[in-house]
This record gives sequence, structure tokens and C-alpha cells, in this order.
Amino acid sequence: MPQSLTNVYVHIVFSTKNRCPLIDDSVRQTLWAYIGGICRTLECFAFRVGGTSDHIHICCLLSKKVTQVELLQEVKRKSSLWMKTQGARYADFYWQDGYGVFSVSPPETGKVAEYIDNQHEHHKTRTFQEEFLAFLKKYGVEYDERYLWD
Repeated sequence: MPQSLTNVYVHIVFSTKNRCPLIDDSVRQTLWAYIGGICRTLECFAFRVGGTSDHIHICCLLSKKVTQVELLQEVKRKSSLWMKTQGARYADFYWQDGYGVFSVSPPETGKVAEYIDNQHEHHKTRTFQEEFLAFLKKYGVEYDERYLWD
């Protein structure tokens, strides 16, 4: 076959360093758009970016040219640098070192987008840590909780 064809959707989740609630209303929507732009430049088309004050969710179509590691490094690096330009309050903004990347079946992308859109509702009753542990359990990911949080 002379073509390389892919259709790989992923749901990416990670938090701010130590889950500091720094993603406030004054930067939230612009940050989500900025991250969507970073994904677009890497040909990883994000159709939903969202989250709360201490974490982010990205649902995107992975490029066949970029690894997951490269995507996450660029998203975190560029968005962290951008946040630091948004005022003194964000001078110490960092993302956590780790992340979760979970596969999404194309027919399920609408449900993931809806889930991301409703983050504030979900987190009225569930912390980021509880949410992330539920993802790990759902996807059967083995982990050592000693190294899960930073």
C-alpha cells in the first residue's frame, strides 16, 4: 500500500504542577484556544480543549507525523511559556510532569467532547485525582500511586 492512513483519536489529561488552581477565568478560554493552535500546528487537530482551574483535557486526532511524547512536550512547553506572559500571578506556572493519554473510538468522540465541556459540573463532586484514577481504572492502566502526583 503506497499510502499511510491513520485515524487515531486520543483523550489527553494532565494537571498544573501540584494541582495549583491557576487557570482562572481571565485566561481559561484563551489558553484553551492557544493549546488548540499548538495542536493544529503539529497536525494533531484538537476538536475539544477544556478543563478547570487545575487541569486540562484535550481530545484530538493524532498526526501520523508526531509522537504522543512530542505532542505533549510541545503543548506543555509552549502553553507554559505563554501563561508566564499573562501577568505576575502566572510567573510560576508549570504543568505536572506526567500525563494520561487514552484512546477514543471515533464514534465516542462526541461523548468525550461533551464530557470535556461539562468539567465544572463533574468537579463539583469529584477531584482531579479521583477523576484521573477512574480513567486509569477504566482503561486498565497499571500505575504506582507514589509516582502519580507532582
